Amino acid sequence: MNTFGTLFRLTTFGESHGAAIGGVIDGCPAGITLDLDFIQAELDRRRPGQSRLTTARKEGDRVEILSGTMDGVTTGTPIGFIVRNENQHSNDYDDLRDVFRPSHADYTYYIKYGLRDHRGGGRSSARETISRVVAGAIAKLCLRQLGIDVKAWTQQVGTIACDRDWTKLDLSLIESNDVRCPDTAIAQQMENLILQVKGEGDTIGGIIAGVITGCPAGLGEPVFGKLHAQLGAAMLNINAVKGFEYGEGFAMAEKRGSEVNDQFKVDSLKFNEECSDSTQRLADDKHHSTFNFQLSTTTNHSGGIQGGISNGQPIPFRVAFKPVATLLRPQETIDIHGNPVTINPRGRHDPCVLPRAVPIVEAMAAITILDAWLLNQKQTLPPPSL
Repeated sequence: MNTFGTLFRLTTFGESHGAAIGGVIDGCPAGITLDLDFIQAELDRRRPGQSRLTTARKEGDRVEILSGTMDGVTTGTPIGFIVRNENQHSNDYDDLRDVFRPSHADYTYYIKYGLRDHRGGGRSSARETISRVVAGAIAKLCLRQLGIDVKAWTQQVGTIACDRDWTKLDLSLIESNDVRCPDTAIAQQMENLILQVKGEGDTIGGIIAGVITGCPAGLGEPVFGKLHAQLGAAMLNINAVKGFEYGEGFAMAEKRGSEVNDQFKVDSLKFNEECSDSTQRLADDKHHSTFNFQLSTTTNHSGGIQGGISNGQPIPFRVAFKPVATLLRPQETIDIHGNPVTINPRGRHDPCVLPRAVPIVEAMAAITILDAWLLNQKQTLPPPSL
């Protein structure tokens, strides 16, 4: 299960302390200009060592495109790429070779495979998400041509939250600070808390919010491929993610239907040129295929998805991240022989993953939406001509 997507498919490979992280993208449409500067900029947002809030591991994370392009344009064939690992300190993990670290994948990987890569978590390391960011950047380039945009930001660190509705925020400020929060005053409080936690050898979690705008109505499958289910699967497959909600999410559980139903309104009517009597055409069911009316909703409690299918409204969502499991302080645990041991990890770790996880969340959302859009092209036909 190293592949994500149906038509736009990403297969990833590599480990934290291996030679490289990489992937193969299949199903990317031909004719897309592959902006390498944009792809690299997306990787730089995820890159370690970018601020004092992140791990001190220094990696250039330079992407090398191996196939699937000609003269800077996608050819429709598989896009292969790698990002070489350059700054591993594998010796930092020698004393953890036979130890199951608390809340890590050490025990579960050992039980499943009979062995595990103790060097930085191996395949379970979040370094694998490099491949997702590359694929997400390419998906964004495709979505850009469709007028679809994906943005995410740090909404909450610990108990410090930016609770304003996304429509009230200036999302152009997301990259203006190291936390990636569009409220600069709240961002400073978040940064102070992260540095305090880091100084204590501890870690802290939080919430990343995001919104997909420009998404057309009709994306998503009605039963087992619901669009929100696909988005949820995408987010829950990110390291350290513990929860996903869209629209008003869990808050709707406390409300009545009369409070959260989204009322429709007609935005525009486009009739066939041969139709001069719009009133008659609206009343005559047999002619409905010859005109196209566009609806919107007066509210968006549903989060842009109804019945598992997008309705054309923005899709706001939130993703909950747990604190990083590696603490730079002693912890009690058990080794592979069942003996109690005390560990005091070294290594270079993030005290809070949220700032670097923002581009990962965007990438997974972009991959999911592009895949849903491509699937939808196979399920619609042009209206019949008169």
